[in-house]
Amino acid sequence: MNAALSMIEPTDGGIIEDLSKQTIRDGEKRLMLAVLESATEDFQKYVLANHKRGKELFQAAEEWILDTDDSAFFSFANICENLQLNPGYMRQGFMSWKAAKLNGHPKQCPKRSNRRAA
Repeated sequence: MNAALSMIEPTDGGIIEDLSKQTIRDGEKRLMLAVLESATEDFQKYVLANHKRGKELFQAAEEWILDTDDSAFFSFANICENLQLNPGYMRQGFMSWKAAKLNGHPKQCPKRSNRRAA
């Protein structure tokens, strides 16, 4: 499992464990999880990037996360909902983490949260 996802509050280790590749048998959902993991990794890895490529990767991840248009099959909202995660809660967690990181205080994650989509 991608360690980057466990750094974001709404995607704490407990939720991600529930979504482990062993549990997700459907190839489409595995792909959705991989897309979410990749965006999370880019968001976290490049939030403080000074080089052009890192800034571009961060910006692309952030734009995808913040985009509320759910018409695309692999939109952030659709992926979250298909993985039974609340997209609004996830966005809030990403933005809280970013704010803390930019202020020099990376937010610590709670042990377990059950914030799932209804």
